[in-house]
Amino acid sequence: MALAAVMASRRRAMGWLWRRGMAGESKTEGEKLERVRNIGISAHIDSGKTTLTERILFYTGRIGAIHEVRGKDGVGAKMDSMDLEREKGITIQSAATYTRWGDYDVNLIDTPGHVDFTVEVERALRVLDGAVLVLCGVGGVQSQSITVDRQMRRYGVPRLCFVNKLDRAGADPWKVIAQLQEKLKLHACAVQLPIGLEEEHRGVVDLVARKAYYFEGKDGIDMQVRDVPSELREETETRRLQLVEAVAEVDDQLAESFLLEEDPTTDQLRTAIRRQTIQRTFAPVFMGSAFKNKGVQALLDGVVEYLPCPSEVENIGLDLTKDEQRLVIGGSTSDSLVALAFKLEEGRYGQLTYLRMYQGKLKKGDTIHNMTTGKRVKVPRLVRMHSDEMEDVESAQSGDIVAVFGVDCSSGDTFTDNTVKLSMESIKVPDPVMSLAIMPKSKLGMAQFSKALNRFQREDPTFKVSLDPDTNQTIISGMGELHLEIYIERMLREYNCETEAGKPRVNFREALTQRSKFDYLHKKQTGGSGQYGRVIGYIEPLPEGYPVNFEFVNELVGNNVPPAFIPAIEKGFREACNAGTLIGHPIDNVRVVIQDGAAHVVDSSELAFKLASLYAFRQAYSGASPVILEPVMRVDVVVPSEFQGSVIGDINKRKGLIVNSDQEADDVTVTAYVPLNNMFGYSTDLRSMTQGKGEFTMEYLKHDPVPQDLQKDLSENFTKTRIMH
Repeated sequence: MALAAVMASRRRAMGWLWRRGMAGESKTEGEKLERVRNIGISAHIDSGKTTLTERILFYTGRIGAIHEVRGKDGVGAKMDSMDLEREKGITIQSAATYTRWGDYDVNLIDTPGHVDFTVEVERALRVLDGAVLVLCGVGGVQSQSITVDRQMRRYGVPRLCFVNKLDRAGADPWKVIAQLQEKLKLHACAVQLPIGLEEEHRGVVDLVARKAYYFEGKDGIDMQVRDVPSELREETETRRLQLVEAVAEVDDQLAESFLLEEDPTTDQLRTAIRRQTIQRTFAPVFMGSAFKNKGVQALLDGVVEYLPCPSEVENIGLDLTKDEQRLVIGGSTSDSLVALAFKLEEGRYGQLTYLRMYQGKLKKGDTIHNMTTGKRVKVPRLVRMHSDEMEDVESAQSGDIVAVFGVDCSSGDTFTDNTVKLSMESIKVPDPVMSLAIMPKSKLGMAQFSKALNRFQREDPTFKVSLDPDTNQTIISGMGELHLEIYIERMLREYNCETEAGKPRVNFREALTQRSKFDYLHKKQTGGSGQYGRVIGYIEPLPEGYPVNFEFVNELVGNNVPPAFIPAIEKGFREACNAGTLIGHPIDNVRVVIQDGAAHVVDSSELAFKLASLYAFRQAYSGASPVILEPVMRVDVVVPSEFQGSVIGDINKRKGLIVNSDQEADDVTVTAYVPLNNMFGYSTDLRSMTQGKGEFTMEYLKHDPVPQDLQKDLSENFTKTRIMH
């Protein structure tokens, strides 16, 4: 089919949107902003996110052909630009692209589904105005769906739901909607009705407009709008009434019509759904099969019809001139520039920084100010991203997602034109839960090894590098085995650096369980001025769920300790919490209260009080009944029901706590809380237990105290290692 004919088919498929949008090219700034959508696509692993994104790019004319995930055709999905992504068939990094649907600009981010790459989802949702939550029509709401839902709520992101894979055996969209309501507590309702399921899936009925959509021609490119088939008319009316009732429950305007038993028009219902979707009180559910090219164009219509434009979302900034007081960002192009760096990448031309424009304009060559570091930087190049390809642009405005080269910054930094002192709230970054020792195989690879580690740390805030003070080994830490494996593999592929890795180990922590007093005098006399500092007070555990991990409380009365030394005392206690005496791991949830002390006119100094604080903490720590905490994971195992006994028995052996067991058709889903230390090698064991039919997902839940016998073993091993070194 010639390109012109393909584009004509796509325009026909876009129906009312194309006709409505193309009228009038000259628009005011407000109208331009109304026609921008910043959306993300998120879901549980293997729900079809990247496949859906590939179809969206194809139907919007962004790519000329469809390629499949896993690169079976030698090309791979456009948004999986890394070789590793194409081989493994998973998304590792969130990828950004820009496309158009009718007269609407759509900035689209495809995010990972694997829990090890959660920070990529966090980054995307922080800067998006709306999202599509993709669900498998067979699997329904799964563990990572719950995680993504929690993230969407945290950042206040309105969402549409898309029930995918309706062509698969066992697909049941109504079961999935029930799970959305029960498990995610969403006020969700279908805005579509499938025309057939499994092998019979041919299209969808739009319940709002009472029209049937069929997807015909090569790759489903031609969306045909027809009357509802006679056999589905009764169900269409029943389901539409359910939809009207669901929206009327949260929308006062529609409720009036509903109580008067009036049938709302298409526009009335559409407007009410949009109003409540943006308010996050309603989640419309769309249906289809991305792989079979069904329902994608109708979903795109839903994106522009129901999800908000940048000016309809309330973005909160922090006023740096008023002690970080929260304020609403205006969002107008005519206001002062405010942009957030939400993702970094090392590219062929240096560091690439992704920016979300919240306010104002940015032009190539402009000078911008980093609110975190105070540095001024010039923007030499401004680009729009299309996965790993880029298009140069001269300027960007409020609502855009662009990337800049040559700007040295960190993820989460805010940029302005320096006429305002604002910072956007930063991105939540979870702490790593797993570590391993790593070294290059040859000394010649040391330079590349260091270069790779530096780059990966800048790109990914959940990837940490440290040096073991006892063994001098390089330790890398991350969110799980797969996370660390990917980086080791990338070192080999991208830096030609072969490495040797030790056995993975979990990131333990230490904690206090009771209050303990300290009264420590640090006194050292040498030639000349000596050191003198005394601190008196107590340490205690912080309450569970406390917003900070360390709290320093100054209860000093009088000038026994001069105020100039207080920062040094706090610094000493903070440093003491970096490594406990049980196993040398960081100490969590500590409150330090200083009540009294003493100073010497000549010998007291910042160093003296810092050392006094360090030793005082160690003195009090043993009296606070310290415990070792280990990461506990939420594990969801899906297996055929005949293997349920074996799986539960194995989880019990791993000291796991079974919290739920759900039977669905022939499969059972077992949910358990298991110490991460006992989960190594689980995927191999699960495969052998279930003849390869079992699968599991795992995400960090909390840190809990280890059993007494394990605490004793860990402490003894730590002491032996220190003596040896």
